[in-house]
Amino acid sequence: MNRKIEMFLEPSPVNVSHDTYRRECKYTRGIHIEEQEFKAILDTMCHDSRLYFDFHNPRKEIKKGTYLNGHSGLARNIYNYYKTNFDIEINELINGEDFYVKII
Repeated sequence: MNRKIEMFLEPSPVNVSHDTYRRECKYTRGIHIEEQEFKAILDTMCHDSRLYFDFHNPRKEIKKGTYLNGHSGLARNIYNYYKTNFDIEINELINGEDFYVKII
């Protein structure tokens, strides 16, 4: 399978609501992931990682068009998923910088 996953650098910030903090987060980079693959990534998370993901993205549906707040733990889960399943390394994802996830 010829799979490609990459970071997108945005010319202007993308706003993603953060309902826990009651504010908008602005991201200048993000990653687009297919719905079923993102659900598979969620399924690989340990309980604590999933709780932290839900803290940053409360009540957000995992469906096409949804934007999610990224964080370092999520970055590591995404990186590990693609490395383990497809031998793809997304090193720019795990550099500690903020990012969004768009479900496609």
